[in-house]
Amino acid sequence: MPETHTYDYTVIRVVPDIERAEFINCGVILYARTLRFLGACIHLDDARLSALHSGVDVAAVRALLDVIPAICAGSEDAGPIARLSQPEWFNWLVAPRSSVIQMSPVHTGITGDAQETLARLMRVMVPGAATT
Repeated sequence: MPETHTYDYTVIRVVPDIERAEFINCGVILYARTLRFLGACIHLDDARLSALHSGVDVAAVRALLDVIPAICAGSEDAGPIARLSQPEWFNWLVAPRSSVIQMSPVHTGITGDAQETLARLMRVMVPGAATT
């Protein structure tokens, strides 16, 4: 029987108008502590985002989203947060906030392959996401 590990994940949401509280799913962050795996996949559908809110600055949203995989990788490009530990990166990313980029509640599962689970969650949770 393959070895399994627990994981936590959150769905990344873009909320272009906070007052209206409408959002589109645009990515997933998955953290499997025992595997020391923290990964993020992003897929932003510019047309869907613009249809939801015509005045949104898509380039600015994309720039905010691009930081998330850098944080997950511990890249120095992520800024001071890169000096924290992997669990702290995940906790910082999933903390509730009132901004254009928000996270769903954290969900838990069991996996034998964290990368494959991240790809599957992207296919299920993010419309139009390519297989990663």
